[in-house]
Amino acid sequence: MKRTLTYIALTTLLLTGNAVADDITDTMADALSAYKKGDYVQTQEDLAYVMELLKQKKGDSIKTLLPDALDGWKAEEAKSETAGAGMLGGGSTSSRTYTKDKSQIIISVVTDSPLLKGLGAIMGNPMFSSGGKLKRINREKATIKYNSKRESGEITIMLDKRFLITVKGTKVTEDELINYAKAIDFKKIKEQ
Repeated sequence: MKRTLTYIALTTLLLTGNAVADDITDTMADALSAYKKGDYVQTQEDLAYVMELLKQKKGDSIKTLLPDALDGWKAEEAKSETAGAGMLGGGSTSSRTYTKDKSQIIISVVTDSPLLKGLGAIMGNPMFSSGGKLKRINREKATIKYNSKRESGEITIMLDKRFLITVKGTKVTEDELINYAKAIDFKKIKEQ
């Protein structure tokens, strides 16, 4: 347990740099103090809180990587939120909405959910494409589902078995969905 606390503390310091103490480092110190006193319940609560704060930081970092609006489109401010274990097993979601007249595209990135690892194995199997067509976008496997009558569709990409990326649109062409998927910097997201 002591080795785990040390590892988490060092990881936290690396993630936050040499910044003045913040909520994460303060809570890490509280967790270590509680651990030394034998208060394991408080230690667990503090560490769980730190993990949620780290998910928030990661989500905030990912939302900055969502693409700008393509020509003729407007982009809303990117959002990031964390979910408890009940929602997709926990994790964080970063998203951004793009509009043009009556058209709308939403890009979302889900990460840090334990369910993503199992989902990655399923999504990588062509048998589970459930009516979608498989296509590579910027060298990443994607499943595209598009309904031309409704002018709506969704592109799903499982990135590095850690990130579930969806590009969902209404009143759009399939090419517009694909162009937004191509605008995502998958390499930078993988570095998170």
